[in-house]
Amino acid sequence: MLFNSVSFGIFIIIVWILYYLVPHKYRWIFLLAASYVFYMNLHIGYGILLFAATALTYLLARRLEAAQTDAAKKRCLLGGVLPLVLILLFYKTASPVIERLNLLIDAGRLSIQPLTVRILLPAGVSFYFFQSMGYLIDVYRGKIKAERHFGYYALFVSFFPQLLAGPIGRADSLLPQYKKKRPFDYASATYGLKLMTWGYFKKLVIADVFAGIVNKIYDNAHAYVGLVFLIVTVMFAIEIYCDFSGYSDIAIGCAKLFGIDLMTNFKSPYFSFSIKEFWSRWHISLSSWFRDYVYIPLGGNRVPRWRNYLNLLLTFLVSGFWHGSSLTYLLWGGIHGILQIIETFISTSYYKEKNKESVKRQKRWWQLPLTFTLLCFTWIFFRANTIEDAIWVISRLFWNLSDFGSYLQTAIICLGVSPAAAMGMILSVLVLAVYDFAALKCDVIAAFSKQKCFIRWPVYVLFLVVIVLFAPKGVATEFIYFQF
Repeated sequence: MLFNSVSFGIFIIIVWILYYLVPHKYRWIFLLAASYVFYMNLHIGYGILLFAATALTYLLARRLEAAQTDAAKKRCLLGGVLPLVLILLFYKTASPVIERLNLLIDAGRLSIQPLTVRILLPAGVSFYFFQSMGYLIDVYRGKIKAERHFGYYALFVSFFPQLLAGPIGRADSLLPQYKKKRPFDYASATYGLKLMTWGYFKKLVIADVFAGIVNKIYDNAHAYVGLVFLIVTVMFAIEIYCDFSGYSDIAIGCAKLFGIDLMTNFKSPYFSFSIKEFWSRWHISLSSWFRDYVYIPLGGNRVPRWRNYLNLLLTFLVSGFWHGSSLTYLLWGGIHGILQIIETFISTSYYKEKNKESVKRQKRWWQLPLTFTLLCFTWIFFRANTIEDAIWVISRLFWNLSDFGSYLQTAIICLGVSPAAAMGMILSVLVLAVYDFAALKCDVIAAFSKQKCFIRWPVYVLFLVVIVLFAPKGVATEFIYFQF
């Protein structure tokens, strides 16, 4: 079930109430069962792979910890990581073929039952595989002890708020929380509800509204030229941020209802002054995963400069491939790697000529729009369906710019947005920008919660009304990162 569906609303209310009625020693069983119900509601077969990955990494972590030699430990590590990596490689490389088969099935051109193919693409598999692999690697490194209780470990892998799209958790943070007795905490629960509301605002009022326009243009790119591409590319940058950070907010807020603290996954990323800073603020759980389990094992920055640059590029290429085997994702990852290399080169060359103790890196205002412009450029490759479409978009961005009146008028016609709808979108983005800017200095929800009731409650009601009135009606739309 999707977070933005009525069924999830009913599900979370029931689970939340029953959770605090269940005695503490049985709560892990209840949450584990609820998590499997949540996941298998998408497809009953999904639970099989989830359980298999859980059992494999649990058993091998126990054997790894008991192993007496380094060789035995490495065999256990490889025995757990390699199958998961191979399965992920299969999904990533086979997904275009599977999607084509699904289209043929839906069109009635193949007489195969849909579940025969669709079961090959379980939602959230990349996220809980990475979480399981991270746990096994941490045990191998001696960072944590292997979990003895299979039930608690199974809950760590399958906890439903984070199961489908993260945040990717770490065992040393989450496992102790599942074991700790947690009485109902009013402050934590209300904070969670407010965070969920903010997440739903970003998803339903911004991301889903923008998605309709972005999809119309990008899915038929060769029919358009000019300013419309600039506009929808910026819209996609906002859409994917609100879609994914909206999911993370809902997940984190939902976990707080049960007294569980998940890691922060986004920190106002579009207020970054560099690409490196962006990746310290965007999808933090995944970027830190690649840093700890890919970049650092490759040597990180503890190697000669050329090797450090190679490590950066390889890490971002892996990140691109994680999103899919399409060349568009690989090129997106590669461009980010190259931008990181350029930034690192400039930074190290600058500080080599200066006294590091007397010179502080200054953030200049022009770096903010420059970084956002570069990010939007990379999003073209991420969103385009093919490399050819991406090249078309880039080559037609400034088509007919010399006739600015026509350049602007054509974009307005192509977007097909009424003045009222455009004003609503602009206002929603302004609200987002103000929130993110304030979040650079404080916890906005916590700070606002300290205001007087006559200030707080009208705002709460306003947000709920806006979500109900302006969210797209009909079937709940999937979150973008479910496909990864």
